[in-house]
Amino acid sequence: VQLVESGGGSVQPGGSLRLSCEASGSFFSTSIDAMGWHRQAPGKERELVAVITRSGETNYADSVKGRFTISRDNAKNTVYLHMSSLNPEDTAVYYCNAGPSIGFPSAWGQGTQVTVSS
Repeated sequence: VQLVESGGGSVQPGGSLRLSCEASGSFFSTSIDAMGWHRQAPGKERELVAVITRSGETNYADSVKGRFTISRDNAKNTVYLHMSSLNPEDTAVYYCNAGPSIGFPSAWGQGTQVTVSS
């Protein structure tokens, strides 16, 4: 499974961004149920941001609840992360991931930088 992210960049506090991640691979449809996003800030461990299954079940980190929304287009094998009310603590490299179920990512994208700064 290959994952390609897009949509990162720089934004001012309070702003919004949308990340996209398209998956491909011959076994994707049979081996992958969960897709999501983790992030890693400088000097910190990688942490879960949000994840969604094919059926639409979602899970969010407490720090992003009410500000971020994860969605998925199964026909396009694409997952989106809509981020709003961004603050400097959201600055990180955001990694797309996919796996057979929530909590077991087995494939990762290359990462996309999100910087929130005035």
